[in-house]
Amino acid sequence: MGNSALRAHVETAQKTGVFQLKDRGLTEFPAELQKLTSNLRTIDLSNNKIENLPPVVIGKFILLKSLSLNSNKLTVLPDELCNLKKLETLSLNNNHLRELPSTFGQLSALKTLSLSGNQLGALPRQLCGLRHLDVVDLSKNQIRSIPDLVEELQVIELNLNQNQISQISVKISCCPHLKVLRLEENCLELSMLPQSILSDSQICLLAVEGNLFEIKKLRELEGYDKYMERFTATKKKFA
Repeated sequence: MGNSALRAHVETAQKTGVFQLKDRGLTEFPAELQKLTSNLRTIDLSNNKIENLPPVVIGKFILLKSLSLNSNKLTVLPDELCNLKKLETLSLNNNHLRELPSTFGQLSALKTLSLSGNQLGALPRQLCGLRHLDVVDLSKNQIRSIPDLVEELQVIELNLNQNQISQISVKISCCPHLKVLRLEENCLELSMLPQSILSDSQICLLAVEGNLFEIKKLRELEGYDKYMERFTATKKKFA
């Protein structure tokens, strides 16, 4: 991409607070964005070939609310990313991430996190400290179980479709706000699904198609009627 074209994008972003440069084959985070650290609210660099984020620069976008880096080649995230105290939406689908920085819990304004299509092997513990986090997409990773710490999650929707989950902690029923749980195409036996999800949780949409049991068997479990009451009530509310 020519310098003049990039300069034009930077000049536009200076006025609008939005920098969008997708599908351009970029291998690096554009250095020119250093000039805009104090006025950008949105950055979208999806569908490029960026391998890392410059630690010194990335943490300086103090007004940034939305960062999209879907379909790049990121393997790690710098700790400095977690300085973005106003960040509400972070999209990192289809990269090569195996874990999140230990400081990730400092993204205190984060509401929506998308990490589909990465290489995470476990539910990230760092998500449990994020009080405003509403929606988390961890589909298409390599997660094998849902541990006890899940009860600390504040999310409304948790997408774990297309992982390798075979075990679920009964503590998932204690998630205070969890309404939508997506577990399609995992490795679940019906006996591994805690019955309390049906009888004692807030969950009103449970998606479990494509596991190691027939869906009709789910309807025979104790507590299924209670789940259906919640499902129907919610359906009416959004109809």
